[in-house]
Amino acid sequence: MYGMYTWGDAFTPRQLVALTTFSELVAEARRQIHADALTAGLPDDTTPLRDGGSGATAYAEAVGVYLGMGVSKLADAQSSLCRWKPTMDQSIATFARQALAMVWDYSEANAFSTMAGDLLTTLTNQARVLELFHQVQSGFALQQDARSQEYEQKSILSTDPPYYDNIGYADLSDFFYVWLRRSLQPIYPALFSTLLVPKAEELVATPYRHGSREAAETFFLDGMTRAMHSMAEAAHPAFPVTIYYAFKQSERDHNGTASTGWETFLEAVIKAGFSLTGTWPMRTELGNRMIGSGTNALASSIVLVCRPRPTEAPVTSRRDFLTALKHEMPSALRHLQEGNIAPVDLAQASIGPGMAIFTRYTRILESDGTPMRVRTALALINQTLDEVLAEQEGDFDADTGWAVAWFDQFGFNDGPFGDAETLCKAKNTAISGLQEAGIALARAGKVRLLRPDELPADWDPAIDPRLTAWEVLHQLIRVLEAGGESAAGELAAKLGSHAETARELAYRLYAICERKKRTQEALSYNGLVQSWPEIQRLARESGTPQAEQGALFA
Repeated sequence: MYGMYTWGDAFTPRQLVALTTFSELVAEARRQIHADALTAGLPDDTTPLRDGGSGATAYAEAVGVYLGMGVSKLADAQSSLCRWKPTMDQSIATFARQALAMVWDYSEANAFSTMAGDLLTTLTNQARVLELFHQVQSGFALQQDARSQEYEQKSILSTDPPYYDNIGYADLSDFFYVWLRRSLQPIYPALFSTLLVPKAEELVATPYRHGSREAAETFFLDGMTRAMHSMAEAAHPAFPVTIYYAFKQSERDHNGTASTGWETFLEAVIKAGFSLTGTWPMRTELGNRMIGSGTNALASSIVLVCRPRPTEAPVTSRRDFLTALKHEMPSALRHLQEGNIAPVDLAQASIGPGMAIFTRYTRILESDGTPMRVRTALALINQTLDEVLAEQEGDFDADTGWAVAWFDQFGFNDGPFGDAETLCKAKNTAISGLQEAGIALARAGKVRLLRPDELPADWDPAIDPRLTAWEVLHQLIRVLEAGGESAAGELAAKLGSHAETARELAYRLYAICERKKRTQEALSYNGLVQSWPEIQRLARESGTPQAEQGALFA
C-alpha cells in the first residue's frame, strides 16, 4: 500500500470524517425507518432480516443494508487514490481496474455536491435500479466454501469461478469491507465477525500465501476439483452446468501456446467428471474499462457448457484426436466468426470446441501409452486454430496472399526487394501488380506494405481496376479510425460482399499480430471486427435501390 499501513491511511482526514459520520448515521436512520414502518402499519415483528423476518424490524434493516452499501460505494469516490479526468471534468473513482494504483496526484470530490463522488448520487443510482425491479419470487444468498458446499440434488448451476492467479479479490475487498462492517455488522453479525476479509480459504493460486508457485497451483487444482465434483454430483440431468471463464492464453513454449490458468482449471473440470459440450462467448466487459483501453484485453467471458461425462466414454489415440480436431474445428471456428466474436477472444473461445473433442474420451493416449495432458491438448487446439486461419487465405486473391505472408515477416516495415520478388513468384503475382493494386511501395531496393493512413482518401472500389481484400480491409480501417462507424458503414455499403471477405482477413492478421507482439496493428483489426455489427447496420441503412442496382451492373 505504498507506505499506508492501515486502510485509514488511504483517506484524507476530511474524507474519514465524512465516511465515519455517514456510517454511524446508518444505525440512526434504521431506528427512524423502524418507527416510520410501525406508523405505516407494518407488524411489530422483531424477527431480523437474516432470519427471514418481514415486519418493521426486517424492513428497517433491509433499507439499512442499502444505505450501508451506499456508504461503502461512496468510499470508492472518496479516497486519496482518486484521479481527475479532464475529459469528464470530474473526479473518478479509486477502482478503475482490479487493483489499487499509485497516483502522483489525487482529486477530492465534494461529498455534498450533486455530481459524482457524493452520497446523494450514489443512493440515487441505487434507487434507479430498485425502481426497475419487477415483483419476483424472493431469493436468498449464502456465504459458503465452494469446496464443501452441499447443493440440492437436480440443481441448475451457473458459476463464475476465480481465474487462477488473476485477481486477489479477498485482498481488494478489504477496501470496502472495513466500511461495510461499521454499518452492517449489527444486521449480519456472522458475515462481519472478522476484522478483515478471510484470506486463507480463497480459491486462487497466490504463491505468497502458500510458499511457492507449485504449492499454490496444487491448492487451486485440489480445491477447484472438489468444488466442481460437488457441482457434477448435484447437476440437473436435463440442464448443463455453465461456467464463466475469462483468462487469456499467453504462455508459449516448445509445444506451442497454452496457459497454466486454463490448464489447471480444465484439469479440475475434467477430474470432476465433466465433459465440455460447447462454448458461449458473452460480451461481459465494458469497452471503456481502464484495462481495455489501448490494450488487447479480452472483451468477452467464455461460458463453458458442461455435462457429466458418460461412464462408457471410449479411449482413443493422439492421432485420432488430431484427426477429429482437423475435421470439426474449421466449422466450429467459422460459426464463431459468423457470430462476430472479437479476434482477441477467438483463441479463448476455440478452447470450447477443442476441449469438447478432448473430453468426449475417457483418455487420449500418447504414442508411448501415457495419457495426454490438458496442456498438450491446449497447444494442439491452438495449433489447429492457426492452421484453420492460414487455410482461409485460400479464399483470398493472390495479391492479398502475398501481403499476408509479407506482413507476417515484416509488418509494415521495409524488406529486401529480392525477398519480395521471390515471394511474388510463389504467390503468382508481381511487384508491379502490387503497386498497381495500391497496397505496396517499392523503391531503393526495398519493398513495404502501405499503412492504412497512407491509403488514398478518394478511393472508389467501383472503379478500382485491381481490387484486393487487403486494400478493402485497410481502407475500412482507415475510414473507421478517421470518420467513425457511420463513414465505415457508407464504405461497406459500396463494397458489398467484399466487405465480409475483409472481415475474415482481419481475424488472420490479428492472429499474426498477437503472435508477433504488434499491439497497435492488433488493436485496429480487433476494433474493426468489434464494430462490425454497427457497420453492417449503417451499411444497410445507407444502401438505396439505386445504389444496389449500380453495384449489380458494375
